[in-house]
This record gives sequence, structure tokens and C-alpha cells, in this order.
Amino acid sequence: MACMTRASLRSAPAARSFRTLAVRHARFAENQSLRTLPKAPRRQYSSTPPPKSSNTTLYLAAGLIAASGAGAYVYLNNGTEAHVKKGSSGETAGILTPTKDDYQKVYNEIAKRLDENEDYDDGSYGPVIVRLAWHCSGTYDQATNTGGSNGATMRFAPEGDHGANAGLKAARDFLEPVKEKFPWISYSDLWTLAGVAAIQEMDGPLVPWRPGRQDRTVSFCTPDGRLPDGAKGSDHLRAIFGRMGFDDREIVALSGAHALGRCHTDRSGFDGPWSHTPTVVSNDYFRFLMDEKWQWRKWNGPKQYQDMATKHLMMLPTDMALVKDSVFKKHVERYAKDDSAFFKEFSDVIVKLLELGVPFESKESDRMTFQPSSA
Repeated sequence: MACMTRASLRSAPAARSFRTLAVRHARFAENQSLRTLPKAPRRQYSSTPPPKSSNTTLYLAAGLIAASGAGAYVYLNNGTEAHVKKGSSGETAGILTPTKDDYQKVYNEIAKRLDENEDYDDGSYGPVIVRLAWHCSGTYDQATNTGGSNGATMRFAPEGDHGANAGLKAARDFLEPVKEKFPWISYSDLWTLAGVAAIQEMDGPLVPWRPGRQDRTVSFCTPDGRLPDGAKGSDHLRAIFGRMGFDDREIVALSGAHALGRCHTDRSGFDGPWSHTPTVVSNDYFRFLMDEKWQWRKWNGPKQYQDMATKHLMMLPTDMALVKDSVFKKHVERYAKDDSAFFKEFSDVIVKLLELGVPFESKESDRMTFQPSSA
């Protein structure tokens, strides 16, 4: 039923909810009028690695179960987490592996926090949460099988301080209360599940997801330079995404995430949003690439484009590369004309991105689909 409802909403954009079209747009306009000078970046993060596990951890867990009683949480020695099942009379009934219902509760908590915290940027933490999930996954190197979402190594300074990750401490801090409430979930699973929740809560497609990522130490941090550089062209895009295993169509589909959020001068150096509704997932990014006329922005900053009509929207050189390259452009044209095709292929490629390099013990058929708060 939820799928039918969301599909019908996508097929009739004019029927979007009052909250989506009116409230969000009003908050975006208000934030624009109140926007001040850029703040200094806040990129410091703990570089202290977590304690190493040992063979005695499982025995310690058993003791904790007995000592803590029902509802306690334990951390097993293989890096996975589980919690104690509570019996009908409150007694400890053993260790229970988290179920879909448990992960739905985590999803619901993230959605609740997104709804309650609307004082960030254009009225939502959603875009920066998607960026966190994207950047923690986009470090994957297919040739060496290193990087990716497994490990959550952006917790540590070497990776958290990479230029491409500037500003993502806001997203990590936003999710800390969720981690405190559900300590059994790994940061790796939490960050990727949060990305799924943010996409769905911003009227995006349903994105199947599965757990199984384990947090790693600082020694697993990836080298700088694995994420896209917005100042480059099509060759750079193919090199960066090809290293992860994406083809041209998937590169364009992933780029559709630029319908969300904005660039900040104190982070990337670039400035401005890609769309007029930066807290709503849509195919607007592709429509604007095709329909608007673009020119170089005259300003004291890195080279970027601005739309000639309003001078409010921006595009990066990597964005414009999608319409300058004939192979990329055919996919841009297709997504601009058909938002259903974009939603389907965007969902598929996000699933692939979030699973890169993860040594799952589960099968693809074990993926879960979570119910959005608006369903």
C-alpha cells in the first residue's frame, strides 16, 4: 500500500503534500533571507581508535547479560552487536539478533529527528545525511577491495579531515543521539541506514537496505583523493566512479543526488544550491541542466556556473560535463523527461553504492524496505 501511495505521488508532482511544497519552500525562502557570512569550518573529530577486541569479549558479554538484566546491550567479540531479549516477566531470555522491526525503530528515530530539527541550512539535515552516506561509501576501490561503507572510518581524523568531507561532522553529530539510543547498531550501518531514511523522508524512492557492516579502526582509513572533485570534467568522473565499478548510466543516476542541498564556501569553496527545492528528491537537477541557460559566475571564488534567468542556481564543472559528454547526456535527457525512470534507477544505484566492499553474510534477497513516516 505504501509503495502504491508513493508511486502515485511521483506520477502526479502537482499533488505533493502541503508540507513538501509549501512549508519546505517557505523555510527555504526564509533561510535565504537570513543567510549570513560563511562560518569557519568545524572539521575536528576524534582520532582515538576504539579498543581492540579479544577472545575474552564473549565471556565478558555473558557476564554483562547476567549483571545488566533485561534490555541491556552487549558488544560481541566478532564486531557485531546484539541486545538482550526481555522475557514476559522481565527476566533475561538470551541474546537476540536485531530484526527488521528493530531497524525500523532506528529508521523511525532518524525520521523523527529530521522532522524535529529544521534549523539547519535550507530547513533539513536530510541533504547532509545523504552526503555522509555517499562519502563514507564512495571511497571504495574495486581493485584493492578497500574503502566503502564498511568500517565508518570517517570517525577518525585522517579521513574525517579530507577536504571532500568538510562539513560532515554536522551529520555525524546529528546521528550521535540515535547511536546512544540504539548502541547495538554499528556506525557503518547507522550512517548508511540514515542515508536511506533521509532519501525516503525527502519524498525520494524507497531504497532497500541490509545490515552487516562492522566498524573498523583508524588503520583502515582510506587515502585522500578517492571522492569526486567538482572542478574536473568527464574523464575524472569516469575514473573516480569506474574505480568503484559504476558505468556511465549509473554515474549520471548518482549525480541526481545534486537535486539536494547546496555548496558552501567554507567547505568545498563553491556556493549555492542546484535546485529551488533542495530538501526534496526530484528530477529537477536534470531538468535544469537541460532547460536552463548557464554562464560562468563572476565572483571571487572557484569556477562554477550560474543560471542566467535567476542567478540563484549553480552547477559545477562536473555537472556541466554531463551535458557536454554525448554518452552522459542521453541519460540526463531521459531522467529529465521521466522522473519515474530516475527514481527507479537512483534507488538501484544507491543500493549498490551503500553495499560496495561490504562482506555480507546475508543474501541480496534479505534486503529490507522501511516504511517512511509519511506513508
